Amino acid sequence: QVQLAESGGSRVQPGGSLRLSCVASGDNFDYWTIGWFRQAPGKEREGVSCISVKDGNTYSPDSMKGRFTISKDTGKKTVYLQMNNLEPEDTAVYYCAAGILTSTLQFMCPVRRYFASWGHGTQVTVSP
Repeated sequence: QVQLAESGGSRVQPGGSLRLSCVASGDNFDYWTIGWFRQAPGKEREGVSCISVKDGNTYSPDSMKGRFTISKDTGKKTVYLQMNNLEPEDTAVYYCAAGILTSTLQFMCPVRRYFASWGHGTQVTVSP
């Protein structure tokens, strides 16, 4: 198993930027695929982006491309989510999660049940 801890969430004005961090504890960091999800009030949790730690391949749904970028620092066992040009609709709790890639990122990344370990989340609020 792996334990995950998110940080970096805060309140920001529209058009601003934030970088979220997800730090993993435990061994075999390269073993995992790490995903970022978000859940806005009254809405379902949705996938934002994910990355295969071993080879660095990434996937993001079309709706998230362009403003959100996922990256990793293997030495620090950390996955980042850089968010630019934030909009009020991006207000949500952001979670990172770890799972084992058994098919393709496109198949796995949008689906919560493929991720077994979850952090507690970090709040992002975008408002004037």
